[in-house]
Amino acid sequence: MEERFESWRQRISLFLGPLLAFFLLILPMPGLCRDAHVLAAIIGWIVVWWIGEPIPIPISALLGAVLCILGGVADARTVLAPFAEPTIFLFMGSFILARAMSVHALDRRFAFAILGNRWIAERSWRILFAFGGIAAFLSLWISNTATTAMMFPIGIGIVSAMAGLLEKQSGRRIDPTRFRFATAMMLMAAYASSAGGIGTPVGTPPNLIGIAMIEKFAGVKIPFFQWMLFAVPMLLVMYLVLFLLLVVLHKPELPVIKGSREYVRQELESLGPWSRGQKNTLAAFLVTVALWVTPGFLSVFWGTASPPAQWYGGHLPEAAAALIGAGLLFLLPVNWRKKEFTITWRQAADIDWGTLLLFGGGLSLGNLMFSLGLADHVGRSLLRLSGAESLWGVTLAAVFIAILASEATSNTAAANMVVPVVISLALAGGFNPVPPALGAILGCSWGFMLPVSTPPNAIVYGSGLVPITRMIRAGAIFDLAGGLVIWAGLRLLLPLVGLA
Repeated sequence: MEERFESWRQRISLFLGPLLAFFLLILPMPGLCRDAHVLAAIIGWIVVWWIGEPIPIPISALLGAVLCILGGVADARTVLAPFAEPTIFLFMGSFILARAMSVHALDRRFAFAILGNRWIAERSWRILFAFGGIAAFLSLWISNTATTAMMFPIGIGIVSAMAGLLEKQSGRRIDPTRFRFATAMMLMAAYASSAGGIGTPVGTPPNLIGIAMIEKFAGVKIPFFQWMLFAVPMLLVMYLVLFLLLVVLHKPELPVIKGSREYVRQELESLGPWSRGQKNTLAAFLVTVALWVTPGFLSVFWGTASPPAQWYGGHLPEAAAALIGAGLLFLLPVNWRKKEFTITWRQAADIDWGTLLLFGGGLSLGNLMFSLGLADHVGRSLLRLSGAESLWGVTLAAVFIAILASEATSNTAAANMVVPVVISLALAGGFNPVPPALGAILGCSWGFMLPVSTPPNAIVYGSGLVPITRMIRAGAIFDLAGGLVIWAGLRLLLPLVGLA
């Protein structure tokens, strides 16, 4: 059924995109200039293709830029300039760091070391809690897809240990797909990885996309440390909600899983002692994180307008810090005599270039929407339709609009679609655009109902341990609970950090 749905989704959207563009071109749009009218048709086409994915999403983003040039919306220099935004290079540096962690198995070493802790031992609920905590923490720094892909086999191993224990006790063959605990472990791998990404600006692409748009369209810069001041407390609350939800919905069959600790110990031993590559990667990672959080400390102690904070922001922005960390990987030797370094270009080149192209294309369309007045027109229209008359009413609507969009398409595409419209909607209503924009950014990471909603969902669904009905049930509840936590967290925390 899923394969048929995917096939029809792609076929229908392939033709629906151009048809919608043609319809929007012939539809009268009073109040818009000719270029804004053409841009609206192009965006309609691209949004349909982002949702339906008849071609890869990054190629759709590039197509949108090309259509803007061909349609005379703007010249090539204006349209393509966002593909060289500093945030692109922040993405690139963080992706290379994450790639080095994967190449040298540093992420797996951290995960197995924590799961082998004595306190966690072989208690089911403790294993589940620690398993999800590791996924959430790793997702602060590497992509949710990479985190899920790493945690997935670890979870399968623990579930297999549980199945072996039950087989010994019962004397009969046990089907792991019937385990409630197996479902909980798989959902935790996906959900905690996606939720953890909200904790830092580099945790997930929508964060960086939204931060760049807030700075460009609202004139407000959110430093790395300031983001963490409100995002990390929200993440902690959300993780507790997720853990309680999974325990209630999928209560473990056995309170104690004998053999799971032995499995983790064997896996950790198989990694051997710390390698030079792991030590170098950890050093580069710590240097980068230190450079990222230093502006926050400078702002706390001396203020954002102080000479040290101003100098640091001008000479060591977050994009430069990420590139410094990535550059260290090519300088720190693994074997000096053989001229082998921590990472090779071939390894570094195996990063998610598609996300960089998608970000550039989305930012390009967003720039044009604002410069031609289309975003303001759409924002005022939505404001009239929504009936929202307060800042926090608009923020609540923004959160759940983003959640619904992320269920239909990738969180990165959802951020490119929703955030500029939400900013314009807030400006049209005379509200501070930062809280609604942040609500939309965080809401874009909340797509948990369907396997097609996000790659982590698809990964764990492919295990066969997560029936679609259980994913929909848990995802719908977590979507609703997470949306409310986001809204309440923003309302409570943003005034404390000076963003509302």
